[in-house]
Amino acid sequence: MQTTPREMFQRIQQRLLSQSTALTGDDLADDVIVETPFAAPGRPTRFEGKRQFLEFANPGRAAFPVRFDGCRAIAIHDTKDPDTIIVEYELTGTSTETNRQSAAAFIVVLTVRDGKVVLWREYQNTLAIMQALA
Repeated sequence: MQTTPREMFQRIQQRLLSQSTALTGDDLADDVIVETPFAAPGRPTRFEGKRQFLEFANPGRAAFPVRFDGCRAIAIHDTKDPDTIIVEYELTGTSTETNRQSAAAFIVVLTVRDGKVVLWREYQNTLAIMQALA
């Protein structure tokens, strides 16, 4: 049975909240494209392939001083492509340094084929993220 994009997003939500620092890439296709067009200045905006993404993401994730407390899907929009959805979601977290809680909004275009993520294009509220880390 195929994994739908909605099921994949639910799986990703669960993993975000599991408090595991390392990403395994189990849900990523080897040739996944990960894009963050509005990434903070000086940060890459595109990764081609699972290996390139994990080599960048895991060290930063291990050092990220936030514990994710919630991941709420605000809206999920279907597209003409049944393998692709657009998700508006909000992450809430607590700073492990200040114990302050914050939230940030995201929009992701998620494409899944053969049970793996082949595209994750995420539009982040970088200002909210920077304020939460301040």
